[in-house]
Amino acid sequence: MAGTTADLRPGAVIVYNGDLCVVLESEHRTPGNLRAFYQVKMRNMKSGKLSENRFRSGEAIEFVRVERKNYEFLYRDGNVLIFMDPTNYEQVPVDGHVLGKSIEFLKENQEVQLAFVDGLVIDAELPPHIHLRITHTEPGLKGDTATNVLKPATTETGAQVSVPLFINEGDLIRVDTRNGDYIERVKE
Repeated sequence: MAGTTADLRPGAVIVYNGDLCVVLESEHRTPGNLRAFYQVKMRNMKSGKLSENRFRSGEAIEFVRVERKNYEFLYRDGNVLIFMDPTNYEQVPVDGHVLGKSIEFLKENQEVQLAFVDGLVIDAELPPHIHLRITHTEPGLKGDTATNVLKPATTETGAQVSVPLFINEGDLIRVDTRNGDYIERVKE
């Protein structure tokens, strides 16, 4: 699907140097008496690397149509993850490398949004925040809540998260899946 630089919007997927890239920011600039250009910030969908590029105003760009649909994670078979479409129960195998680091926060029956290009899964997006139970951490000391000191903890999915000292084994916490940061303790 062909387009021009005027069609660049955040969230659009384009082909750049043979790789699929998602546009994060696009800004039209007209510096003084020079020609106008678009300054575009994008992320390579395969490697996850960020890059900034300039495109001439009116330059032809190849856009890619991406279908996004919610699936439910069923189980892991080696490095292959099996997802199910909740509407027709069709199962889709996905390579683990597609999820990248967010695979650490994936648990059974969790809803995940899969992105398809020509029937191939190119990206998987977890919800921004999930609840995980702490399976192992050192015990905290009573009254140790006034400092911002963090300690390592292991969650039910095996992910390592830094948590405040007052978090104990068995506690339920909310975690940001984009960067692995502890957000808060969840009351049950």
